[in-house]
Amino acid sequence: MRNSKYVLITGASRGIGRAIAVRATAEGYQVINLDQQAPPSLLEKEIFFQINLTNVPALNELLTEITQSYSILRLVNNAGVIRPASVENTNLDDFDAVLAINLRVPMVVVQALLPAMRAAQFGRIVNISSRAALGKEERTAYSASKAGLLGMTRTWALELAGAGITVNAIGPGPIATELFTSGNPPGAPKTIKIIENIPVKRMGQPEDIAHTAAYLLDDRTSFVTGQMLYVCGGMTVGLSNAS
Repeated sequence: MRNSKYVLITGASRGIGRAIAVRATAEGYQVINLDQQAPPSLLEKEIFFQINLTNVPALNELLTEITQSYSILRLVNNAGVIRPASVENTNLDDFDAVLAINLRVPMVVVQALLPAMRAAQFGRIVNISSRAALGKEERTAYSASKAGLLGMTRTWALELAGAGITVNAIGPGPIATELFTSGNPPGAPKTIKIIENIPVKRMGQPEDIAHTAAYLLDDRTSFVTGQMLYVCGGMTVGLSNAS
């Protein structure tokens, strides 16, 4: 079963998830994409299921169908939402909505895929967290959810290591997705300021995250587990000109 070439990716129709899907197919994987939106076009090795991931009964029903049809030993929990607001303006509906997709969905999907991974004594789980897990203005719900995802990553890594299952997280910094670029146009003062604060002096690209995910999904990455790999152009290190 270790030779199974299926990888399930949540939110693989746009942005970082799409780049991961493209890279995964280039690596020879068959991508199973769970997303509320259809991708612009299907990749040659892509199977798409349209689903509201926050509808847990519907998600569980779909996951049962999928796991009965495919042997899935690799998972990328990518789907997420932000809902930015200051702490004074963060309402409980938004807070619950962010945690529902950023924390609850990964747990539900992992629980569905674990039986096959345990049976195969092999698995790769990659959770897309964020540099915002370290703290970021107007991200009360988002930063809490991404820090929580890191906590789950470490816990799962300890629980599943003996079964040959690795669990790691990626912490993207500023990535030039369609959503980011729409709010931060190239050349705009805000965009320039963001780039000036990145040590490598450029925005990250979705492909940067996809490359990291490909490494963590690889059979040979068997001695790396419970880690958060920041892909942030050096921002997480700190400011080089700070005293």
